[in-house]
Amino acid sequence: MANLGYIQVVRHCNHFCGFCSNPATPYTHDLASMQPLVDDFVARGYFGVILTGGEPTLHPELPAIARYARDRGLHVRLITNGTRLADPAFARELAQAGVQLAHVSIYSVVAAVEAELRGVDGTLERARAALDAAHAAGIEVNVNTVINRRNADHLDHTVRVLTRDHPQVRHFVWNNLDPSMGRAEVNQARFTPRLADFELSLERAMRHLHRTGRTFRVEKVPLCYMGSFPEASTETRKIVKSEERIVHFLDAKQTVRQTAWDHVYADGCRACTLRDICGGLFDRGQAYDPAELAPQFVDRDAIVKKIIEDPGDPAYPLRDLAAWKQAFAARQRAGDTSGLAIDAGLPVGTVTPQGERLYQAKRRREAVLAREGDIAQEPDVSEG
Repeated sequence: MANLGYIQVVRHCNHFCGFCSNPATPYTHDLASMQPLVDDFVARGYFGVILTGGEPTLHPELPAIARYARDRGLHVRLITNGTRLADPAFARELAQAGVQLAHVSIYSVVAAVEAELRGVDGTLERARAALDAAHAAGIEVNVNTVINRRNADHLDHTVRVLTRDHPQVRHFVWNNLDPSMGRAEVNQARFTPRLADFELSLERAMRHLHRTGRTFRVEKVPLCYMGSFPEASTETRKIVKSEERIVHFLDAKQTVRQTAWDHVYADGCRACTLRDICGGLFDRGQAYDPAELAPQFVDRDAIVKKIIEDPGDPAYPLRDLAAWKQAFAARQRAGDTSGLAIDAGLPVGTVTPQGERLYQAKRRREAVLAREGDIAQEPDVSEG
């Protein structure tokens, strides 16, 4: 399987997004503590690693960990807000170190909206410059967008502007807002969308990308809100292909291994023909309304065929629908619904006196930004 693992390299950030579900912690990493995590993905036969955060480009050893992962044979990716990646010299340094793909987060091309969502000014220009600097350095660039209340009505406008001005961007990823942790949890009313808020703009955005020969994925959106492209659901693809995801969190959770992708369903979902390949409604924060879900009566196997026959996913072995049905039925009989498992085998970062001091300094800075942006600050997770 083409599994991708995640390592949170840092947990602090130079932005202050009001809907962040992974805010700063006192935990810190260095190259030595990250190497065993990379080795773990290699031992599991993973295709690649995604270096994330916080803002991973703030870690001084990021090029070294990228080089280590690349030398171990992993495809090396990065999720970044683009502020540092906009520097052509830094982009070249990451490319030379082995970073092959950068997911640049852009939430809206409406400058005022992007500034509100980021909590600081000037971020849109830097993120767009990062798309060009990374491309010039030989790094493939994608765009990541968190769907929220402030951008839900113009996802398609953002896509049209970015594909017009940055034609090198060939892939987009949308993540529906996770309202269950961090600032996202304490600012739900301001940022959590209704599913209906983004249904039409997401459909228009996906149609535009499809027409222009680009690809896309959508996370945490149930299939009844995926319009014409249910095969683009990340959860559905993982259910169909029986994939897992491991995240090495740089906090008290440590390592989490996810093997099941179902979340919240409504009573009507029982009648849905797509129920067994749909991840449902991701809502650990009780911020969404399951009454928005509606059963679909379409051909499940047609969706499965698009996924297992996808030429862009060469790692999946079961190209034949009959073979897939047999394997899928066996998995259902086995009842493998373990879902989330905590793996205590590998320590992920440490809490040191210096890390605690840096964390408290970040808390003080973010308290100022919270007051200026009228944002609720998440509870202190300090262990000191």
